[in-house]
Amino acid sequence: MKQKLIFAALVLLCVGILLFGFFGGVMLGRFFPSAERPRIADTATVVTQIQSLAQLVTVKYVFEKVVRLDDVKWYGQNRLLMVAHGIAKAGVDLQKLKPEDVQIRGDKLTLVLPKPQVLDVYLDENKTEVIERSTGVLREFDQQMEQEARRQAVEAIRKAARASGILKDAEERTKLQLLSLGRAAGFTEVEVRWK
Repeated sequence: MKQKLIFAALVLLCVGILLFGFFGGVMLGRFFPSAERPRIADTATVVTQIQSLAQLVTVKYVFEKVVRLDDVKWYGQNRLLMVAHGIAKAGVDLQKLKPEDVQIRGDKLTLVLPKPQVLDVYLDENKTEVIERSTGVLREFDQQMEQEARRQAVEAIRKAARASGILKDAEERTKLQLLSLGRAAGFTEVEVRWK
């Protein structure tokens, strides 16, 4: 019985020491904050770091388009029907940033960025498929027809992305990301403007 009491007392003592250490550490952290976040004060360094991001892709849209091509001649026709699954990405090309586009005044960072643009449009080959292909009796199989359908699908997806507001979304999300990045770098005020 006496051994159980001693053991229980030791366990309580250990738990008490752990709790005291934890709460003591939390309180010391509040009263004696650690060093400030590292700050970047050199404009050239900021430009170089931002340019190293190259293209900042902030929005990705996914589309499906049906493409139908008919090549009708007097001696027969070729027909192709394709369901194209495509992806459009938009953002800002940060390599176009120049030193005069970045201004640092004390704790304020001002960025003047190039307008967002559609950076990439491509087809997902695993989901894009030819649904129907027919070749007339007197016609040869035309491999270029499928390539033309893919080219038209990519162009249709590019136009659909622009019509759906991908550039506006890219502008808003780029601004949010760079505001967050600037604050993480130690700036209290971050302003993002567009050229």
